[in-house]
This record gives sequence, structure tokens and C-alpha cells, in this order.
Amino acid sequence: MQQHDRSPARGEGPRALARGARALASAAIVAGAALHPSPCAAQATEHLRIVGGLGALNQYTRHEVPFWTQQLKVLSGGRASAEIVASDRAGIRPQEMLRLVQLGVVQFGTSLLNVSSGVDAEIAMPDLAGLNPDVATMRRTIAAFRPHLERVLREKYGSELLAVYAYPAQVTFCAKPLTGLADLKGRKIRFSSSTQSDWVTALGAIPVQTPFNDIVANVKSGNVDCAITGTMSGNTIGLYEVMTHLHTMPVNWGIAIFVANGGAWAALSKETQELLRRELPKLEKAIWTEAESETSNGIACNTGSASCIGGRLGNMVVVRATPADDAKRQEILARNVLPAYLKRCGPRCAQVWNQTVGSSSGIALP
Repeated sequence: MQQHDRSPARGEGPRALARGARALASAAIVAGAALHPSPCAAQATEHLRIVGGLGALNQYTRHEVPFWTQQLKVLSGGRASAEIVASDRAGIRPQEMLRLVQLGVVQFGTSLLNVSSGVDAEIAMPDLAGLNPDVATMRRTIAAFRPHLERVLREKYGSELLAVYAYPAQVTFCAKPLTGLADLKGRKIRFSSSTQSDWVTALGAIPVQTPFNDIVANVKSGNVDCAITGTMSGNTIGLYEVMTHLHTMPVNWGIAIFVANGGAWAALSKETQELLRRELPKLEKAIWTEAESETSNGIACNTGSASCIGGRLGNMVVVRATPADDAKRQEILARNVLPAYLKRCGPRCAQVWNQTVGSSSGIALP
């Protein structure tokens, strides 16, 4: 998946929030569709305005758009309808999504946890680099953290957690041969979040922050030797044309949350609230299934397998994780990634870790 670059956290004072809200609201108004009702809104009793996931990816095109623009009206018998715009096309800085939902500028919004970590490090806890080597582990991690996440969003942001989405695995594309993680030492590796930077540094490599759309150009210029990105999104931008090897161990996944402003949620009828509580878990399940299948399909396409569906065939060499790689993953998580994360997050996060993700992962803090 494409991940947006992080920026430093801004001040939390009222004037800073007000300035941010005014600026970002103006940007959202330019985007239009996210914040203004469409002409068909009058045909429904309730009309929802949704800011969804990343517009070029299947989570948005195959699942979110049909649900909000078609299925909701049918499921509600015409009582409710919605319009949706992709988060990266709404004129909104992704780092500000939770604040905008909190302020009511965005009624219903989708926020990437790792991107939001620049504002609130605590909520990025379930998607640390090296924490979830497969979908089954990621499901357990999210299940352990979800009750706490619900409380944080409600108490700190005045928002309701309605769904948790997963993007396909973030893996490592390289322009030079490799047989395992140890071979990455000394290489310049593209990253897109602080936890990925911690991971790259712990490997003895050099983290290079590079916008998703600039990866290919940076590989060609020699500024980047390898890149961490989604299996299929890497295929989409043609990484298989400039890279030769694909290490398939998930570094992390890209967890996104779908939240509602508390006031906007309370303003919905009881019937619509119940419908969304009933139907959004089905949408969430479908998106998780898509993330798992697209992870495999991205690998198939980049390596030229006949099982590739919808992608472009490459000729990359697939490098599967070895037992030594998995041991290295666990070591880096415990000795590097987790301590660095806790330093950014603060003392409270160690307790939260032990009560949630730590108990699920078996990594307890003293």
C-alpha cells in the first residue's frame, strides 16, 4: 500500500487546533465531495459524508465505494444514503484526520494508524514493524488492542470506532540480490513511517524517506537500493521493472480505522446506528480478506506466476523468510523497534502494551 509521509506533531493548544481546522476545512471544501451533500441527498432521510481509504487501492474501489454509494441505500430501504471521497483526494493532510473528526470538520473518516502516530503515538501500537508476521497474528493483535482503542477514541477524541481495516503486507523490494534479512545491512532502504525507520536502522541499513510515487525514480538514480511497500502497490508503480528480489516477510501491514465524530454519530437515528453496527463488521471482514489475498497476488504478479490476477507480470526472485529471518525479526522487535516506540510514546504506553498487545504477542515489559 501507499503510505503517506509523517510530519512532526503539532501543538495541542486551542489556537493551534483552530488554525489547523480552518486551514484543513478550506482544503476539504476545495475537495468538495467530502464535505458537501450531493444533489441526491434530499431523497434520503439521512445522508452521510464519508472520507474513505486510499483511492487507488482495492479497499476503496472494491469495498468502500460500493458499500456507501449503493448498498447502504438498499440496506436501509432508502432511509439512508452516503457519498464518499478517498482520503488522499480530499485535500486533507492524513496526519490531521483524527483531529478533523474530533472537531466535526469530517463527520466520518478513515485514518492510517502509523500516519496518525505523529499526533498520537499510542494508537500505532498494534502495527509496529516486525510485530505481525502473518494475518493470523495481526488478527490476534488487533483483537487484543481494540477495546483500548475504542476507549481512547471515545474519551480523547470524542469519536466512535466503527471499523478496523487492514491493507496488504508491506514487504521489501530490492534492486540487488539477497538471501535473507542479514543481506540488507548497509543498503539504502525506503521507509514511510517511524516504526519502519526503526526496523531499517536495526538491520544496519540506511533509512531513506521517499514518497511512494518517487520510489522508482529514486531506485533509478541510485538514491534507494530497496523499498518497503505493499506487494500489489509496488507492482502498480512498476517496481518489478527496477527491482530484482522480493523479500516476502511482512514488515507491517498498514492498519486503518474508520471513525465517526461523536456528535455526527449521535445525530443518526437509532435505526441507522444499528444498521451500521451490523453491516460495517461485514465490510471490515471483506477488506481483511482482500488484504490477505492481495498480499499473495502481489507476490505472484511481481514474480511472474501464472496465478497473477489483475497485475502486471514481473520476473522478480521471491525470497521467503528463513528461520534465521524470523529469529532476527523477533530480536529487532524486542530490542530496537519496541523500545524506540515506547520512547516516543511515553511512560503510559508500557502499561498499555502489557495489558493489550504484550499479552497477545508474549512480549511482556518489566
